[in-house]
Amino acid sequence: MSDTADLATALRSGDRRALARAITLVESTRDDHREEAESLLGAVLDATGRSIRVGISGPPGSGKSTLIEALGLRVVGQGHRVAVLAVDPSSVRTGGSILGDKTRMVDLGRSDAAFIRPSPTGGSLGGVARRTREAMLCCEAAGFDVVFVETVGVGQSETAVADMVDMFAVVLAPGGGDELQGIKRGIVELADALVINKADGDLAAAAHRAAADYAAALGFVRARSEAWTPTVLECSALENRGVNELWATIESFRASLTAAGEFDIRRQDQARSWMWAELTDTMVDRLRADPDVARRLAEAEQAVIADEILPPVAARAILDA
Repeated sequence: MSDTADLATALRSGDRRALARAITLVESTRDDHREEAESLLGAVLDATGRSIRVGISGPPGSGKSTLIEALGLRVVGQGHRVAVLAVDPSSVRTGGSILGDKTRMVDLGRSDAAFIRPSPTGGSLGGVARRTREAMLCCEAAGFDVVFVETVGVGQSETAVADMVDMFAVVLAPGGGDELQGIKRGIVELADALVINKADGDLAAAAHRAAADYAAALGFVRARSEAWTPTVLECSALENRGVNELWATIESFRASLTAAGEFDIRRQDQARSWMWAELTDTMVDRLRADPDVARRLAEAEQAVIADEILPPVAARAILDA
């Protein structure tokens, strides 16, 4: 058997080391590794797709990692297997992860039923790594039936994660009455759940006000689904309150969309989005890899910098070439 076939067999058996190796393989940018990764994913494709994929975003300081750990422990306690793909900002010098979310989920990391994988964005827009979708498939093939994708902050392109998960949750912390100004409208429009975290101690009253404000704001936003009305929850990951309600919301979300036939439609949309994202990224990679095009790109960049040509005109000339 080939190494890829052996890895696929080990991955299907739930071997955690095989899962780590598989994700390392799919994240590699080497051409030979890309071929192996595609072969591996093809070999395990029939074992994927059975999880609930939940994207969790939110501004720094909102307590995303603490909440995911509390939620993960709750879900593991119910007999599920949980994978956490924590996408960290990349170092501009080394390309590696900066924050290392695994160090902030110590208790969950000790569980045999949990797998935590920090991955650098590698400069990708949207706060997600380019190969996050493939990493999710690896986790599913290894038998993990709940996959959380924690993403970087809340930025203009952060909504990219909503295209690759079933449910998109935004975690917020009480902020002294400016909550509605602290997050972009587009993020709220895509959220299936808004979670006001840190609803404890002196912040409990502020969290309650924030929840009421967001609930009112959602009334002016058109829901993404006819089968699901976005909900606002208050919780305290620190005190482990509201975590059960959050998991119940996730389960209710899946049941509602499945009953309405929308769950499969979301999966189809995810596949379509993946294809177009891969087409765009691969096209740019090949343009940069071609020696003649690379030379033309360098010349075009200099012409644009010198104000000799407009950027759209330069881009069109490169594509025509």
